[in-house]
Amino acid sequence: MAHPTETPSHGAKNAFPVPDLRERGGPLNGQPQLLDRRLFVQLLAFGGCRDWRPMAHELEQARVESVLYEDLSDPRGIAILSFSEDPSFFTGKLRTVLNETTFAALIPKPELTMTGRTYALGYEPNLEEWLLNRPRKTASNPETPWAVWYPLRRTGAFQTLAHEEQGRILKEHSQIGRSFSEGGFASDIRLSCAGLDKNDNDFVIGLIGRELHPLSALVEAMRKTVQTSTYIQNMGPFFIGRAAWRWSAK
Repeated sequence: MAHPTETPSHGAKNAFPVPDLRERGGPLNGQPQLLDRRLFVQLLAFGGCRDWRPMAHELEQARVESVLYEDLSDPRGIAILSFSEDPSFFTGKLRTVLNETTFAALIPKPELTMTGRTYALGYEPNLEEWLLNRPRKTASNPETPWAVWYPLRRTGAFQTLAHEEQGRILKEHSQIGRSFSEGGFASDIRLSCAGLDKNDNDFVIGLIGRELHPLSALVEAMRKTVQTSTYIQNMGPFFIGRAAWRWSAK
């Protein structure tokens, strides 16, 4: 069997066109918005931290765009949420900072690592804002320090549903999220992690808010939707933290 990335033999007709990997937003001045840029976001968690302030200083000195969380579940736990359009940032500059500073003495928690990329649904009125700026602003907002981060995977059955049925199920889910957002209780960051997650999850979700209770209540409310109750195969592990420090280049 040919490998899926192999070039077809001469004369063979490819059944699939060359994919257009640009993100698509809603029409602007009668033209579709297209953008071949996206933001990669990664959460790395650590234990064994008695004082996060030296780490915050080192991140700022290195100009690493990031948020540093105190871990609710571990009194010596922290996590770093970092952003870049270039994924080599995580294996390059960030890796160097984490290995050559006081971070090197901490205990990594790889089970809580989450990596994803921003994506468009096709109706965003400002595509660049949605893909590149909104996640940074949401995560770095000093007025909303609490965060709940978790990955999830849908069942294969969801993908076999008719497009209209998928839309109906997702609409129920989004209406609950919108009600919490309009009430000022929570904002969300939604990332695709297909092919980026060691456990083969589909999405990484970040719920950000002023207080922790509404974020817990939002997760509870979502459990009653058709999507979560019927078509979610896995959720978690969850990281719950409070932002202690943040630095953004934007």
